[in-house]
Amino acid sequence: MSQPDPIDQLFSEFPVLETERLRLCAITPEDAEAIFAIFSDEEVTRHYDLYTFEEMEEADELIDFMAESYEVERQVRWGIARREDDKLLGTCGFVWLREHRAEIGYDLARAYWGQGIMQEALSALLTLAFERLELNRIEALVMPGNARSMALLTRLGFVHEGTLREYDHFKGRFQDLEMYALLKRDWSPPV
Repeated sequence: MSQPDPIDQLFSEFPVLETERLRLCAITPEDAEAIFAIFSDEEVTRHYDLYTFEEMEEADELIDFMAESYEVERQVRWGIARREDDKLLGTCGFVWLREHRAEIGYDLARAYWGQGIMQEALSALLTLAFERLELNRIEALVMPGNARSMALLTRLGFVHEGTLREYDHFKGRFQDLEMYALLKRDWSPPV
């Protein structure tokens, strides 16, 4: 009898991940105000493929998109919440998943930058990816100039592999993206 596919299991029941300070859980319509607060900040969206939100409906649409993407097994996006009060601080997840690799994406409300929150959340995501999903490679695409994101990925052990010239088209133009990747053999689990 064959073992169940770990990625199939990921999509059978939404996993909740916990760290010392954080709970990573499904994003629900009740999170719309927090999602709007994050994505209506121009500093958050400066290096993001979304325009800055101006209407609450945009948050509702993003939450619907995330839920639909999970249902059709296209991507998984967690809300990053404080364990102490379930306040939503940001999101992170797999933008796409393949049999042996995935791409991650993440965002965080500006008030929580520089506190190690995203490093803690992504460490939980990487633990899931390498230990439970049996992935070998995790990629992250970063807009040039996003020094905070590049530094975060470097701290987590990602390696800058180069610039993908005019790799994607958003915000009205073709965008260069920096490719960062982490291989399972180079990953150090958090202690």
